[in-house]
Amino acid sequence: MGSFFSVANNTNSDQSDREGVSSNETCKRQRMSLTVDEENPRLFPNLPDEVSIQIIARLPRICYFNFRLVSRKWKSTIMSTELYEVRKELGTTEEWLYLLVKGRENKLLWHAVDPRSRIWQRLPTMPNVVDEEESKKSSSRLWMWNMVEGIRIAEVIRGFLGKRDAFDEMPFCGCAIGAVGGCLYVLGGFSKASTMRCVWRFNPIQNTWSKVTSMSTGRAYCKTGILNNKLYVVGGVSQGPAGLLPLQSAEVFDPSTGTWSEMPSMPFSRAQVLPSTFLADMLKPIATGLTSYMGRLCVPQSLYSWPFFVDVGGEIYDPETNSWLEMPIGMGEGWPARQAGTKLSVVVDNELYAFDPSNTMDSGRIKVYDQGEDAWKVVIGKVPIYGSDDSESPYLLAGFHGKLHVITKDANHNIAVLRAELRNNLDSSPSSPSSTLSQNPLPEFVDPPAETDAVIWKIVASRCLGQAELVSCQVIDM
Repeated sequence: MGSFFSVANNTNSDQSDREGVSSNETCKRQRMSLTVDEENPRLFPNLPDEVSIQIIARLPRICYFNFRLVSRKWKSTIMSTELYEVRKELGTTEEWLYLLVKGRENKLLWHAVDPRSRIWQRLPTMPNVVDEEESKKSSSRLWMWNMVEGIRIAEVIRGFLGKRDAFDEMPFCGCAIGAVGGCLYVLGGFSKASTMRCVWRFNPIQNTWSKVTSMSTGRAYCKTGILNNKLYVVGGVSQGPAGLLPLQSAEVFDPSTGTWSEMPSMPFSRAQVLPSTFLADMLKPIATGLTSYMGRLCVPQSLYSWPFFVDVGGEIYDPETNSWLEMPIGMGEGWPARQAGTKLSVVVDNELYAFDPSNTMDSGRIKVYDQGEDAWKVVIGKVPIYGSDDSESPYLLAGFHGKLHVITKDANHNIAVLRAELRNNLDSSPSSPSSTLSQNPLPEFVDPPAETDAVIWKIVASRCLGQAELVSCQVIDM
């Protein structure tokens, strides 16, 4: 293979040799040479392409960015679905973390992180996520004054109210993201006082964004989940004649057909038993989270009237019966709230974890749901959180390599990916970073002694992204 990369054109051929060959014969040889190369190009000389693909499929995916530069043949191979199917068959797929951050001027930027090599990659910038036709549908801007009872975007809007053409300058925000079929999806959101229906998809193989079929309803701050290789979208808020309306509707996207289908609306059963008509008019039900757990969609809910939020349990969607069930009381009422109106959770090895930031301003706890007792239990008493600023999402949860991860900012305000490691398994953990991957090992965060904790937090990746704020994250296995 070394000789393949060291091939160079001979620019110092003997002058007499060149003079002894007629121009017609030279052209003939060139045409014959090109024909042979075009008819039978090979990834590796003297090896069938089937064998070459087997070799490439065993190499780390981070190498593919440079491999694409070798030749057109290599580029087409790296960007083919066949290669990634072979990786699945061989069991050499890799889980990468994809982070959505908000940079300067409220621009949304994507970064991909390979946890094993600790290399970060900047994704292509999303195209204009707003459809011009949808933006023109915002006939009146007066509804914006009643816009966000209980939605955190109120802070953004207040900052724009004193500006000329403030509504036109309002940034795109409130979108939801999901990952299914090896692709990222960005759904809905606010732009120029309108809730959007548009959906954009990022294909990591092609490294490109493309627009797919829009949702049936314009949504912002909706919740997403994956079941049976389908993308479910639940709740959120939409534009109404007198302000924002919380949505009970839900729909599902099938990537194989590129179509959306309607689902039964969430019943909000616990919200319908309020003791008085006054409270029913004042407090509005809203979905505050979503997690795919045990083959179902778990949607915790709250009642809100800015700035008040009251937990009211939740609903569980069963795809087999295509119906909603009331969430167990302990699960719904004990679901920890990350901040007003949002509940953060992740499933790792079939265990449902949630982050509880309620104990201190610069830390938090991890709870796990006990299905048998219908209760949440603290399993990690202290998580080193430094991102307790005013950002929309100062910390995130993710599960990959069979481990629980927290994404936050470190002491130097760099975005850091922290992995929870059990002390007694630290030396034997196969996912521990190898010294061969980095000349400068990243530091550890060690929990103070606690009766319930036996955890060491390791930074598996860290990057300075300036003043960027965390928005959301997804994991893709390819």
